[in-house]
Amino acid sequence: MRMRTLLAGSVLVGLAASFAAPALAEDSVYIQLPTYRTGPYAGSGIHIANGMSDYLAMINERDGGVNGVKIAFDECETGYDTQKGVECYEQAKAKNTLVFNPWSTGITLQVIPKSSVDKIPVLSMAYGLSAAADGNTFPWVFNPPDTYWDGLSAIIKYIGDQEGGMEGLKGKKIGYIFLDAGYGREPIPLLDNLAQKYGFEVLQYPVPGKEMQNQSSQWLSIRRDRPDYVVMWGWGAMNPTAVKEAVKNRFDMSKFIGVWWAGGDEDARAGGAGAKGYKSVSFNNVGADYPALQDIKKLVVDAGKSHTPANTVGENLYNRGVVNAVYMVEAIRIAQEMTGKKVINAEDMRVGLENLKIDEARLEAIGLKGMIAPIEITCANHSGHHSLFIQEWDGEKWTPATDWFSPMTEEVTPILMQASKDYATSNAPWPTREDACPAN
Repeated sequence: MRMRTLLAGSVLVGLAASFAAPALAEDSVYIQLPTYRTGPYAGSGIHIANGMSDYLAMINERDGGVNGVKIAFDECETGYDTQKGVECYEQAKAKNTLVFNPWSTGITLQVIPKSSVDKIPVLSMAYGLSAAADGNTFPWVFNPPDTYWDGLSAIIKYIGDQEGGMEGLKGKKIGYIFLDAGYGREPIPLLDNLAQKYGFEVLQYPVPGKEMQNQSSQWLSIRRDRPDYVVMWGWGAMNPTAVKEAVKNRFDMSKFIGVWWAGGDEDARAGGAGAKGYKSVSFNNVGADYPALQDIKKLVVDAGKSHTPANTVGENLYNRGVVNAVYMVEAIRIAQEMTGKKVINAEDMRVGLENLKIDEARLEAIGLKGMIAPIEITCANHSGHHSLFIQEWDGEKWTPATDWFSPMTEEVTPILMQASKDYATSNAPWPTREDACPAN
């Protein structure tokens, strides 16, 4: 199944731009979509790319764009490679993109210093540098609906609930298996902080990028160490490999919990019947019954204007790509309202992102009520620390294992703000924000 997906992605990558990019009209705006449909991360990246491009195409087909302004877009293949991602950024800048979506923590870290100089907003949806949630220090970077530290805190909070409360974590061993890159290392400072506060032991199992499909040594160590829970921070080929290894080593799948990027359908499906009970934290529900997704299916997928297999519409990572596109479209709409312009530029887009508010009424209006929680971004808070939930693989699909709940904001905020100050100090002279955010 995985090999067929990768091969399909390789064949279709050349068609991406022709499917995705509508003809430039007089009233249009441009957004580049950095993607990776090839390489070891394609198994995850393809679904994200499909969700993003299909939603934007649907907005053009159904609504004629945003308030009559078409969204011209194309893809730039990064292969999840940082240097290629930076090259995509430079191409996007030359074409006056409204926003840049790195889709890689490594790429995000490289373009953050460029964004304030070039005045291009960076939308790193639930990935990248957690400290970038501080809008005063990072006025051009946005990471809604939650940072990696929010996600990790939600997982630890869930584990605490399973142990009868946070005090039940004392003396427990929590394994952390992670992609040994900026992405996988990002949550470690908070993990160590929480371990010290609540008295649990952290056992780290790094997975080098070149060894994602060969994790036998890591899982032999896990089998030897017998951690009470294992948290996974994986992506691409790492995820299905880890799930298969967990099943092979008879690890209790109910105590194996991934970050939201380790919650793809193909990730869990790789473990067969034994993967039942595997969990991941999430900020979007699955399913294709939402009106907006039905419009995508009718106007884009079934109409032959997409390379998305119809049976993948509604899967977890596909829906997450849709969410990313929703944030962009809604930010355009808000920027138009606030600036009085129909055709906005990147600086206007930042205004839209800093005032992004999608409440229940708006979710119903755009046909996605129930798929995501309401979101509100402010000048000072570019992430929002929004509600999350834990989902569980039932052997065939993802199902909610908890209600929506808040991350441990009180634990995250102090170290996030300190990390923001440390980043500015380490990268001095770091530019100060010209328009200081109002005090909360």
